[in-house]
This record gives sequence, structure tokens and C-alpha cells, in this order.
Amino acid sequence: MFHRLGQFVVRRAWWVIAAWVVAMIAIAASAPKITAATDEAAFLPKHYESIQAAQLQEQAFPASFTPSALALFERNDGAPMTADDKAAAAKIVKGLTDKQIEHVEQIVPVSDQSTSKDGKYALAPIAIDKATQNSEKFGEVAKKVREEGKSLAQGTDLKFQLGGQAAQQLDQQESSGAADAVIGISSVVLVAIIVGLIFRSVLAGVLPVLLSLVIAMPAANGLIAHATKAFDLKSTPVLSAILIVVVLGVGTDYFLFLAFRYRERLRAGDTRQEAVVNAVGRVGEAIASAAGAVTVAFAVLVLSSLGMFKALGPALAIAVVVTAFASLTLAPAVLAVIPARGVFWPGKKWMREPSDARFAALGRVVEKRPALVAVASGGVLLALTAGALGYNGTFDLAGSSMPKTKESMVVQDKMVSAFSAGAADPTHVYLTANGGGKLDQSAFAGYAAKLGAVPGVAEAEAKPEVSKDGATADFTVLLKSEPSGNEAIDTVTELRKVAHGQAPSGTEAKVGGITAIYKDINLAMSHDYKLVFPIAGLLILLILALQLRSVVAPWYLMASVGLGFTATLGSSTLLFQNIKGEHGMMFMLPILIYLFVVAIGTDYNILIIARLREEARAGRNPREAAREAVRHGGPTVAAAGFILAVSFATFMLAGNIFMLEFGFGMAFGIFLAAFVMAMFFTPALTALVGKAAWWPGHGGDAVGGHGGPGGPAAAPASPYGAHGLPESAGRH
Repeated sequence: MFHRLGQFVVRRAWWVIAAWVVAMIAIAASAPKITAATDEAAFLPKHYESIQAAQLQEQAFPASFTPSALALFERNDGAPMTADDKAAAAKIVKGLTDKQIEHVEQIVPVSDQSTSKDGKYALAPIAIDKATQNSEKFGEVAKKVREEGKSLAQGTDLKFQLGGQAAQQLDQQESSGAADAVIGISSVVLVAIIVGLIFRSVLAGVLPVLLSLVIAMPAANGLIAHATKAFDLKSTPVLSAILIVVVLGVGTDYFLFLAFRYRERLRAGDTRQEAVVNAVGRVGEAIASAAGAVTVAFAVLVLSSLGMFKALGPALAIAVVVTAFASLTLAPAVLAVIPARGVFWPGKKWMREPSDARFAALGRVVEKRPALVAVASGGVLLALTAGALGYNGTFDLAGSSMPKTKESMVVQDKMVSAFSAGAADPTHVYLTANGGGKLDQSAFAGYAAKLGAVPGVAEAEAKPEVSKDGATADFTVLLKSEPSGNEAIDTVTELRKVAHGQAPSGTEAKVGGITAIYKDINLAMSHDYKLVFPIAGLLILLILALQLRSVVAPWYLMASVGLGFTATLGSSTLLFQNIKGEHGMMFMLPILIYLFVVAIGTDYNILIIARLREEARAGRNPREAAREAVRHGGPTVAAAGFILAVSFATFMLAGNIFMLEFGFGMAFGIFLAAFVMAMFFTPALTALVGKAAWWPGHGGDAVGGHGGPGGPAAAPASPYGAHGLPESAGRH
């Protein structure tokens, strides 16, 4: 099949290139504009209590004041505010109100209740209309308020700073844009340089960048936008940065798979066209299977409870499919029309394989000591896995996805120290009368006292706001802990038990607020771990079984990538929690590590195991096959793994905690997948298992002559002859 695909591409190379260019332009030009959602609540299904509480609040208190931004006033010298300072703050608030900024509904003046106990800080809550809160305008309104507030504060002794959700969205957008630029530029430069050095060629370094970012990326982005609109999916701000690295990294991986085999066939004496056809024929199945494993892993995220992953999964799956298709058609077409000397220029030794190649030496080590290699590489993975036992998840997505120096983060930190830690985002308990009746308000004080007695609660409002129909009451509850911390989430867990269990007869309670949302995200993640992980693993196992025609090898391959996942999580935990001293890592990190490391780690295992099977079918014994697989497949895996690891490491330059954790986790996980699992663990295990690895298939049965130690592997039986072209075609 892939030999025929290679033939088709080679014979119609210019048509294939033209078709890609035209399709890319058409898809990108017709793509709808998609807005990324930043509200955590937007990613939760409606059956979670926090979402039901939010809906109840909108129905019962449609005119209630919900601050979307918080103006924080403090003196420039840090001293307590004087009466003149408070008058100046009131004047600034009035000035902002008089400007009638579009979408700003209300600005509450500074009061004694909104002034910190030490008198150094004062708050002015700002309400923005609800229709604007789920659009890009939300951040734009914050930008206008921030600019006008700072302008009005000039000439006074006060500093005006804007925090809250709207300001966080603004800062997050600006931070994401800068991060995308840093990640994109760094990845492009590093890939071009590293691939260029590997092949000692300028054009070889540039080709994967051009094919991935100039052709595949716009096409993938366009298809993602169409799919997002057609299926009403959410979009997440982290997608753009991840997409750059996935398309460029995976595209470069597949280009290397193809280019190394292309160069190998040229060294074997094929003409340029024959080499392209043979390269596609030999690695096409590995690329397709590898892409299938990655696509399945990402696509399974549609089963997630969280809209964030529902958005991320299909988008990345589409990107991988487009990139793989480009690698199997566009890349071979480009190689077919460019002279080989041009592809590898100015290198002069590309036609000769070094006799003392280091990967040949590594292959001999695996051949002679497979048990020792398996125990050593597996031991490294097991040792690192121990660190995963201490993993602790955190839920402050906004605080972790932008630098702490951003103004909204500075305001948040100051509010935590100056006011009650939970004052910025209070928790709300909504008490509703069953059957549409009215609440007995005489029970409010006792109920509030029970809520206030919950460990971790600083204060529960004894006189709640009551809806116009008297059927719903809103009890504001201030927590002692910062709203996104695990202590606050634990408090909400206990608060829900008390709120539900101690609700007056004939009433029902629902707990809402940002901390309740984080609690429900935690529950949703637990659901996803139990559902998404096993299904993704089983589907990847099935792909491996079909590709290898075996029911034995896929099991230890999946066990190895599973160890790679736990070792990566353990390493990240040791670095960030034990060494760096963070109290936890982002809650989404394990599932992202699982998907990327398991899926892409399977890519490298597929490449090595496919070469193992090829060598076994050529008549080599299991140890010889392992030696040749490392010798020939090792350079490809090492180069692809190093480049993808470096690409993911560029996330660490973004300047925020989440990208730092994500970048390290992905880079280290890919490093383990390439240099520990695929290079040593998989071939060593396969050498030990022997021909049984291919049962019930015939991967170990020779289909040609015995290659002999160091001799060339026989080509698989094919109607296309030894060079992958029909026998009648001859050599050109």
C-alpha cells in the first residue's frame, strides 16, 4: 500500500505540491474566527453542583452585583491611606463612572468595609455586564478601565491597579501572545539548526519547518476552526502554543523518519525516485501507525468531562492527521523534485555511513547484554516513578498561566495578604425552598452559624440576600484559605456536607463560587483518569497489535510507555515540589503528560519495533535484529526525540509556572521515551522474548536470504521488486 502511495507521489510530485498549496489557502481563507474561553466554569458540564449554583444565582438574583474587576488603591510610598487619599480614591471612582465606559455597569465607591484593617489598601469593585464576560471584549473593557484609572490617578499620591477576572483575562491574553511568539520563534530556530547539523545541510534543516509551519499549520488551524464551529466545541488559550510545537515537532519527527530511510536507500544504490518510493514503502506504515496512536490518544479526550480537554483533544488530533498526511505525500513529493545533492548540501559525506558509528556500538551492547540493558533501563524508569507518589495538584489556572509580575497577579497577592484570603472570590451557599414556596427566614441565623462553624470558614453571612419571590437566599461565605488552594477545596468539600445535611426542612442547598468550581474540576478529573486513560491505552494497544500482527509485543510496549509516563510525572514532582518547593503542580499536568508521553513515546517504539520486525523477517535472530534496529533506527529516534524534547523545552521560556511545568514534563518525557525506552528497553526486551514477540504473526520468519551479521537485510517480498518500483520499470 505505501509503496503504491510512494509511486503515486513520485510520478505526480508537482501535482501533489500544487494540490497542497491550493488546499491550504482555501481552508485557511474560509476558516471562521474562534474565541478562546478563559472562564473555568465554561469547561464544566451542567450536572455539576457549581454550575447549577451559578444558574440558580442568575435566575434568583438577576440584578445582583457580581464584581468582574477590582480596582485596588494604595499609596505610592506604602504608608496607610489618609483622609485625603480616600477622597482622591473617591474622585477617581467618580471620574471612571462619569466616563461611562462601555459594558461597565457599576463601580462601587471605596468604603470602610472595603478598606484593609491596616489602612494601606482600598477596593472599588467593578461590575461588567454578563453578556460581555464570555467574549474577547471582557479583556478589552478591563484594558480601558485600567488605562483610564491610571490616567485619573496621575498627580495624586495613589497607585491604581486593576485585578479580578476581567484583568486576569487581559493579562493572560497579553502573556499568551508573548509566550506564543517566544515558543514559536525558539522552536523554529532550534529545529532548523539541529536538523541542519544532523544532516550537515542547510536545506534539510529548513524543509521540515517550511512543510510544517507554512503548509500543514495553516491547513490544520483552518480545519480546527471549522470543526470547532461545526460541533460547538470550546477553545482554550493554551491551544495555540501547544499546536505550534505539536505540528512542528511531530512534523519534524516524521520528516526525519522519512529522510533517514531516504538517505539509507540512496547509500544502497537507489536513484532519487527509487529512494523516495522505498522510503515511503518502508517507513510509511510506521508513520501512519505512529500518527494513529497519537491521534487516538488525543481524540479520546472528547470523552472528557472538561470542556478544556474536549477542545484540546480533537484540535490536536486534527493537527496530527494533517501533519502525518503531509509527511506521507507532500514531503516525499518535495524530496522527489529536489536533487539529492541539493537536499544534503553542502555536506559531502552523506553517501557514506561511518564504519565506527556510535549507534552500531550501542546495537552491539544490546545484542550481547540484552538482560543487563533491560534491567538497567527499566530500573531507571522505576526509580523515577517513585517520585510520582508525592504529586499534588493545584487549580489556580490564571495564576499559573502568566507571570506573577502581571498586574492582576500583583493585585491578587496583595488582596490575600491585606484582606481575608477568600475575600477576592467568596463562596456562596444558595438555599432554595422546595415546591416554589417561601423560605422561613427565622432559620437563617442558625443555618449561617452552622456554615460558619465549618473548619476553614472565616465567616458566614447571618443576614443573606433574599430573592424577590422569597424562595432563594444567598449566604456569602468567606474562606480562610486562598480560593484556588487545596485547603480551600477541602473546606468546600466539608461545607457542602454541612450545607446539604443541615439545610432547614423543606429546603435544598447548593454551593457555588470559584472554589466550588475547582472542586468540581477535581471531581471531573478523577472521572477522566478512570475513563480516558484506559480507553486511550486500549486503542493504542489495538493499533500496535494491528501494525505488528502480534498480541505479545504490544503488551510490553505499552508497559514500557506506561513506565515512561509514571517516570516523567515522578521526575516533575521531584523537581518542582521537592527541589523547587512548589506546594503543587497544575491539575491538568498528569493527563497532558499521559497523552503526550504515551502517544509520542509509542511513536518511537513503533519505529524501533517496525525495524526489529523487518530485520527478523530478513532472517536475523532476535539479538541480531535488536542490534540492527538500534544501528539503523537509533539515529532516527535519537534525532527525532532530541528535536521534539528541545521543542517542548521552549515552553520553559514563556515566563509562567504552568508553561515551565508543562515544558519540562514534556521534554523530559520525550527524552525518556527516545533515549531510554525506544533505544534500550524495547529492543532489549524484544531480544529476550525472541520470536515469541511476534506471535501469532510471522514477524520472525525469514522472507528472504539470511542477511548475516552486518550484512544488508533482505527486502520484503513485494510486487515492486527490490527497489520498490514495478519490475518492468527498471532503474532510471
